[in-house]
Order: sequence, then C-alpha cells, then structure tokens
Amino acid sequence: MGGLSMEHPWAFAFGLLGNVISFSSLLAPIPTFYRIFKSKSTEGFQSVPYVVALFSAMLWIFYALVKTGEGLLISINAAGCVIETVYIVMYLVYADRKAKIFTAKIVVLLNIAGFGLIFLLTLFAFHGETRVVSLGWICVGFSVCVFVAPLSIIGRVIKTKSVEYMPFTLSLTLTLSAIVWFLYGLLIKDKYVALPNILGFTFGVIQMVLYVFYMNKTPVASQVKEGKEAWKAPAEDHVVVINVGKADKSSCAEVRPVTEMAGAVDVPRRCAAEAAAAPGVDFARSVNVV
Repeated sequence: MGGLSMEHPWAFAFGLLGNVISFSSLLAPIPTFYRIFKSKSTEGFQSVPYVVALFSAMLWIFYALVKTGEGLLISINAAGCVIETVYIVMYLVYADRKAKIFTAKIVVLLNIAGFGLIFLLTLFAFHGETRVVSLGWICVGFSVCVFVAPLSIIGRVIKTKSVEYMPFTLSLTLTLSAIVWFLYGLLIKDKYVALPNILGFTFGVIQMVLYVFYMNKTPVASQVKEGKEAWKAPAEDHVVVINVGKADKSSCAEVRPVTEMAGAVDVPRRCAAEAAAAPGVDFARSVNVV
C-alpha cells in the first residue's frame, strides 16, 4: 500500500508529481507576502488559510507515521509545515494589533491545543487499525477546511467585484494538486487521501471561474468613489440656485431688524413655497443633498 513501493509504479509517479505540484502551490503565496513585506502591512489578506494549512500538514504527517510506508505524504507535508510557519511569522510581523491577537489565538487553539488533544486521544484511546481509521477521518475533515479556507475571500470578491485578494495561480495549482492526489489515493486504495481532493478540485474550479468572471470588472469601491465625485458638483449647483437664484426677487432675502423678525413668522414657510415653485429647481433633492 505504500506510495514509495515500486510495486505500485503509477502510485509512486502520481505521488511524486503531487509533491512537485503541491510544493509549487505552497510557494504560490510568495507574491502576496512580498507585497506585504514591501507595504509593511497585511492590507486585506487573512491569516486563517495559512494557520489551517499548517494544522492540516501536521495532521497528515501524524497520519503517515501511524499508517507507515507513506514517505511521499511525509515529505510534502514536512515542507508544508516549514513554509506555512514562515508565512504565519511574516503575517504576525506586519499585521495590526487586532490581526496579531486573532492569529495568535487561533494558532494556540488549533495548532497547539487542538493538535495536542488529537495526538493524545488517538495515541491512548485507539489502537491498531482503529487508530488509523479515526485519524484518517480527522485528516479528511481538516483537509476539507484547507480547501474551504481560501473561499473565505470569495465573499469579498463578489462584493467588491475585485480579484485582488484571490490569486489565480494559487487556485490553479490547488486544483491540479487535488487531481493528482486524488489519483494517488485511488491507486493506493486510501480513501482518506482521495476523498478530500474531490472537494479540493471542486472548490479550485469555483475560484478560477470567479476569477475569470471578475478579472475585468470595475471594482465597486472605484464606482462608489466616482459616484461621489459625480454628485459633488451638482450638489453645489443646487445650493447656489436655491440660495442665490431667488435672492434678488423674493421677500425672504430681505434683511430686517431683529424686532421685525419676531412678527414675520410666516416668512420661512413662504420662502420654501416660493423656492419649490421656482421653475427648473428640484427643491426636495437639493435639501437631501445638502
């Protein structure tokens, strides 16, 4: 059953190819972190996908060690642990205080407390094949989380109509990786490796479709900004028309002594009525804009 066994040459080939593709997918966020490094800010990027990916890699190494004979799983997930740790450290360096606290909390709860609990439970509560099965299903669950985690940004993509925070290269490599690892799991008859990669392929395709759909769209933020600029000048024009256009002819523009103003209770109402009746002036819209 071992992927390294030459009794299964196709499994070995797909496992090796899976290592290469998965390693390239691990490097895909480098442009993102280079941008973070240059700007000294994490901007709109999130740490959750990297923390969850680190946890998943830790689980798969544990699973491979318990099952034995899964050197190809150990090699790529060991690399994943190192690279994801580097990403998380960089994120913590440049994140704001709120993001740092949130990231530190999920690292402690998930990667330290969570993994420690799973390690102890599977080591002492299960034995033999039961241990492999229980650990296998745990790995399936968190592998799904790894594929779902990048989808946390899909809401932002749809809302802003911008793919700025969803790199296409990462979506593509994750999709290819899911295909290869599914075939590897199928060939070695390991459903725990094969199953989560079905969802991985599906989610990867969804991300790429969204990228293609929104790549040439105008971001909502820009549209809002343009809208504000477009309304700015007309608003000033309306103010001028209302306040100045009637100033020379209406009685409401007359300057009166304070003693006379006390008896002129109906003047404000009359001014409003005259302004509303003036041709070419939309009084209600002008008031709302002001």
